[in-house]
Amino acid sequence: MRIAHDMVVSFDYELSDDDGSVIDASGDEGPMTYLHGHGQIVPGLEKELAGKQAGDHLKVVVPPADGYGERSEPPQVIRVDRSELPDDLEPEEGMGIASVDPNGDEILLWVSEVQEDAIVLSPDHPLAGMALHFDVTVREVRMATHEEIAHGHVHGDDGHDHGHE
Repeated sequence: MRIAHDMVVSFDYELSDDDGSVIDASGDEGPMTYLHGHGQIVPGLEKELAGKQAGDHLKVVVPPADGYGERSEPPQVIRVDRSELPDDLEPEEGMGIASVDPNGDEILLWVSEVQEDAIVLSPDHPLAGMALHFDVTVREVRMATHEEIAHGHVHGDDGHDHGHE
């Protein structure tokens, strides 16, 4: 079965930068599983996986425009005093934090620096501006259920499981 829109795909991966330093890998957590065609992985990798099947191995270099985008120039940052953060939040560099913009729209900001009395947030993903080097092995490809397609994500043992009303 070949990867196409509305297919559930599981794959092992290793992600590295231009210098070959490993940034992330599926490793012991097992394969990553996603619903193809629903924007759940970076567009450049999703495009390269289309048409592949279980057992296929590929190496893909995804340019910034097809990954996490280019970095803002000049860099845009927002400094937030720790007193404005929820008491139970322990910010870490690279963490995504949901916020609301001046128009009332929800946005995702990224912690770019943690200071003693504040955190520095950026609209740029930590991997923005980087070419992403993926080493991928496709493990499984199956048809998504009608419920998975309706909800826009994978359910069950190899994905997201929750009770929908």
